[in-house]
Amino acid sequence: MQVHSSNISLQQRYFSKTGSIGGIHLPDFNDAYVFSRQKSGISNEEYKKKIIEQAYADFARGQFQNQSEGFNKLMKQYTSEVSPDRKEIITSGLKAVARNGQNALKPIDFIATLLEGEVRYKKQPVGESEYIEFYDKNGEMVATYSNKGWTMYTTNAEAARQTGMCLIYNAAWRDAKNGKPLTDSEMAGNGARRADMTAQTGMLADLPDYLEDKPEFDWKA
Repeated sequence: MQVHSSNISLQQRYFSKTGSIGGIHLPDFNDAYVFSRQKSGISNEEYKKKIIEQAYADFARGQFQNQSEGFNKLMKQYTSEVSPDRKEIITSGLKAVARNGQNALKPIDFIATLLEGEVRYKKQPVGESEYIEFYDKNGEMVATYSNKGWTMYTTNAEAARQTGMCLIYNAAWRDAKNGKPLTDSEMAGNGARRADMTAQTGMLADLPDYLEDKPEFDWKA
């Protein structure tokens, strides 16, 4: 599944070995594609240096955006700064579902208010699938559960954050392609790494032009 920096699903798949609440497996909150609020204390200026450095390192390896594990990890960290607390919303939501008798023999349809948002639950008669929607405090849907699979949705703040990172990254990647050396002010790491990456930028064949121009990123889950 492709994911762009817009308010669409991040992924849909079943997670195992993650524990469960009320018989429903939790998503893996450590997964690269599951964002949940986490403040690092890193400034935007320091993040910018990290993004630029990552772009140069990726170009040196012949990689672009989600082809790079480092990019994916940095994207998760960068986006999670503005993410809703999905872990709290989902876990407390599933507890609310369990309290309301999800295993009853009749259909269930209810809405419960959570500390961090809201959960909306529907279950059809016995033998049919159940469907759960999770919302944050702003009323934005952040996750759904159905057919034993999870789908995560970006919020407006996350989408803006992701687009911003890609714009910085893409500009730096083009600079690397054009042989522009990294300056000390652009480096989050040490000078030796800067020299190594700069030296490698002129040794690689160009990646396809279409990879340079798109502001969004694609993730495959």
